[in-house]
Amino acid sequence: PAASRGSVAERASLQSEEEEQEQEEAEPSAAAELRREERLRRFRELHMKRYEACKLNSQEVLEEDKRLKLPPNWEAKKARLEWELQVQEKKKECAARGEDYERVKLLEISAEDAERWERKKKKKNPDLGFSDYAAAQLRQYQRLTRQIKPDLEQYEKLKEQYGEALYPTSDSLLHGSHVPSKDGVDRMVADLEKQIEKREKYSRRRPYNDDADIDYINERNAKFNQKAERFYGKYTAEIKQNLERGTAV
Repeated sequence: PAASRGSVAERASLQSEEEEQEQEEAEPSAAAELRREERLRRFRELHMKRYEACKLNSQEVLEEDKRLKLPPNWEAKKARLEWELQVQEKKKECAARGEDYERVKLLEISAEDAERWERKKKKKNPDLGFSDYAAAQLRQYQRLTRQIKPDLEQYEKLKEQYGEALYPTSDSLLHGSHVPSKDGVDRMVADLEKQIEKREKYSRRRPYNDDADIDYINERNAKFNQKAERFYGKYTAEIKQNLERGTAV
């Protein structure tokens, strides 16, 4: 009986040792499996990030190509068109409320902004009278182009009607295919009548400039100085500056 009990104990100890050895072998394999799953998960995340980066790069390349094909001043034109659309919406709102848009706009402008815009307007487009026909033609062109109001609804209709033919090339043959609308003809006639009326009231009297230097004693002397400045101003500018500074020799 003692020998049988010893053999049972030995078998139990051997079995426990085998179980411990199997457990020790199973633990590294489980840890290795966890590490493998973690690496696979990180690999998938990196793969998705790489895919997203490629996708964003492709989109940015397309957007950059579109921007390069646009005119150089497209952003300024777009901002101005959006501003004009906002102005038209405000005009419609004021008309619906029975208010004067110009009065409402002036109420929203501060005195400092009004003075700054007035100074900028005088500096940007001073009316110096007639100098030559090229300058007069340029001023007329700028005045007429400022009056043009884009009609985006009509533009979309023309795009649907003509498609790619709306943007002609050197190989396009569109002569005689365009018929102006009645509203466009009426606008042209009204503008021509306004030009004729303004031309009839035109006076050659030059505007008085408060900021100009007073270098004359009467009207006749002022005319003489203007003629002298026109023909000899570029030659006597340095002499005049030296006299004003008191450094003339």
